[in-house]
Amino acid sequence: MKLQIIQIHLIQPRQSFFDLAIGQNVKLEIFNNKGQKIKQLVNNRISAGKHSVIWNGTDTGDKAVASGIYFYRLTISDKVFNRKMLLMK
Repeated sequence: MKLQIIQIHLIQPRQSFFDLAIGQNVKLEIFNNKGQKIKQLVNNRISAGKHSVIWNGTDTGDKAVASGIYFYRLTISDKVFNRKMLLMK
């Protein structure tokens, strides 16, 4: 099984890009600086190709979160990618 990720990147408006060589299970979660999960954006099998996911800056209850440092965890099959991002409003 080949995993190809051309880019994992979050930019305004909080958009993540990734490219899958084959269809795989994907999970994308957002965490605050205390390590608490505040939102799960994706938890599905996703087909091969380029994909993007937009986080609208809200938590699980759809309440706007404060500006600050957040972390996202992108899990693709058994590979885990953790990155830091800055949310500015």
